[in-house]
Amino acid sequence: MTTPYQQQPPAPVAPQAPPAAPVGGPPAGPGGYTSPIPVRPTHLGHALASEWTKIKSVRSTMWTLGVLVVLVVGIGFATAAGLSSGDTDLDGESPLTFGFFGVLLGILCVITLGVLVISSEYGTGMIRTTLTACPSRARVLTAKAIVFFLVAFTVTLACTGLVALMMDSMLSGNPGVAEPTGEDWFKATVGISLYVAMLGLVALSVGALIRHSAGAITIMIGVVLLPLVLAVFMQSESLADLQEGLLNYSVPNQLGVLYSNSVTDSGPSGWEPLGIITAVTAAALVAAYSALDRRDV
Repeated sequence: MTTPYQQQPPAPVAPQAPPAAPVGGPPAGPGGYTSPIPVRPTHLGHALASEWTKIKSVRSTMWTLGVLVVLVVGIGFATAAGLSSGDTDLDGESPLTFGFFGVLLGILCVITLGVLVISSEYGTGMIRTTLTACPSRARVLTAKAIVFFLVAFTVTLACTGLVALMMDSMLSGNPGVAEPTGEDWFKATVGISLYVAMLGLVALSVGALIRHSAGAITIMIGVVLLPLVLAVFMQSESLADLQEGLLNYSVPNQLGVLYSNSVTDSGPSGWEPLGIITAVTAAALVAAYSALDRRDV
């Protein structure tokens, strides 16, 4: 017989089942914890969305592309206005040719942005966060390259297309002007834009290799301008072959070829500059992929 003062043993408590995972959500982890953040496999589309958010939200993009528009369109308009006001004899030149001057300076803006797309993350340390969120380094570089190429190509195409229309309308009445063909239009807009965008990809690759903004931009400016400058000062006959090679394959001359106004009579012609820059871009990207995969951040 028990008395009221005797302690009764506690009733057994039935074990609780772990909380069920939400329908379609991640399974419950150890201890029954379920993350409120949905877990799903990532792919290139996520990296592209991330890089698009970055490139459109930083001030360097607005500044470099804004200066690009001002240079290409502004110099193009000034050139067309100067040539049309004096009734200059164009001596058989296509009016689209004179868009060359603005694009040559605008290239500097594109290569600057290409370098900053990746080197700025090394400067701020943000590259650690990027590679933590996306451990696949090849995917990160691919996303950066695709987003930057599309942005650079689109903006350059809009500028060169506007300048081509402006040149054709303002210079069509000049004596000696040649009627541009369909190929001339395509090369002066799409061809030039592809060349400039791929040169920007070379700059992005150099930025990944150097990981320093000022150094990579300096290297790219040298790549664009130094061969032509060196060739101008090579007056010795013993250096004639080297001078001709530097002139033929310099960036300004290859731009001139796409504008049907080459500096030299030899060297690349037609669409060959696009083939050359494509090969150079592929080699630079392969080197950037290899370096990014092997080195620590």
